[in-house]
Amino acid sequence: MNKISAGLLSGLVATFVLSALMLLKGMMGMMPDLDVIKMLAGQMGSGAAMGWVAHFMIGVLGYGLAYTVVFSKLPLGGSWVRGLALGVAGWLGMMVVLMPMMGAGVFGQQMPSGMMVPVGTLMLHAIFGIVLGLVFDRLTARA
Repeated sequence: MNKISAGLLSGLVATFVLSALMLLKGMMGMMPDLDVIKMLAGQMGSGAAMGWVAHFMIGVLGYGLAYTVVFSKLPLGGSWVRGLALGVAGWLGMMVVLMPMMGAGVFGQQMPSGMMVPVGTLMLHAIFGIVLGLVFDRLTARA
């Protein structure tokens, strides 16, 4: 499998894992004010289906290609470390750019969940990035 395909597939797998964790978070009632799908859909002026499409496009195309082109080449150690670096970079972008764009303030501090938002989303992004890096490594090791 070529590296671009591996990156896209890795992004898809990691996005499925992240999505499951997001749904679980919602079912547990954790940070109910943080509904990324609803926030994305609202930015596009559309429904939840488009929010999910955007979520998967960001995960597969954005993160999958970013890992392939940049993070997989960084001399940071194992693939899980490079994936973690990608997850943290994406989290910072979300906290500093996307959250304010969506009206939640920098690091989501205008949300009722307060500090749970940056901490919880950091954990989710870390898991996402680690999964992406490990899957990419597995797929490209077979090539």
